[in-house]
Amino acid sequence: MAANQGGRTRRRLSTEERREQLLSVGARLFSDSPYDDVWIEQVAEIAGVSRGLLYHYFPTKRDFFAAVVERESERMLRMTAAVPGVPVREQLAAGLETFLEYVQAHAHGYRAFHRADAAGDQAVRRVYRRALAAQERQILAALAADPEFGTAFEERPEIRLAVRGWLAFTTAVCLEWLRGTELSREQVRELCARALLGVLTV
Repeated sequence: MAANQGGRTRRRLSTEERREQLLSVGARLFSDSPYDDVWIEQVAEIAGVSRGLLYHYFPTKRDFFAAVVERESERMLRMTAAVPGVPVREQLAAGLETFLEYVQAHAHGYRAFHRADAAGDQAVRRVYRRALAAQERQILAALAADPEFGTAFEERPEIRLAVRGWLAFTTAVCLEWLRGTELSREQVRELCARALLGVLTV
């Protein structure tokens, strides 16, 4: 334990806790500013650590931003994971509600994740695109296993492209929602649900 000037003690962060702290600071900065406008020195100053310590965790700025993007990708995949045996139609509203709760609670991370595609660094953009591809595969796997949509999935190859378009649509809606709109979370949920069901049931 290290003592501060007021005589109180503060707990030394574990390696995982420090890493999480740095990623949270990074998510906030990358959420508010383009990739090229964020400096590692800012992250270190806000986190109250030396640049050397930050570079110990993340050797380069590219590594740092890629880790921010990967963290948010893992969160989103967990939030949208399908429940085996439960029809997609039944899962959709509940899944979107959970996802929108995540978007609100982790707005900085969500925005930072979607800024990655605009980053000039090709390695960072590849991390982002792999993450989107994982989301797409997760949705397609749930559709293929669903009794209602599985047959149509096999007979309509355009569904794969439609799901990709739906992910882009949902992203645009959520980012606009975070900027401030008159739509409630329930209205956003219904909008996104209708968009996907509309594609699947045509």
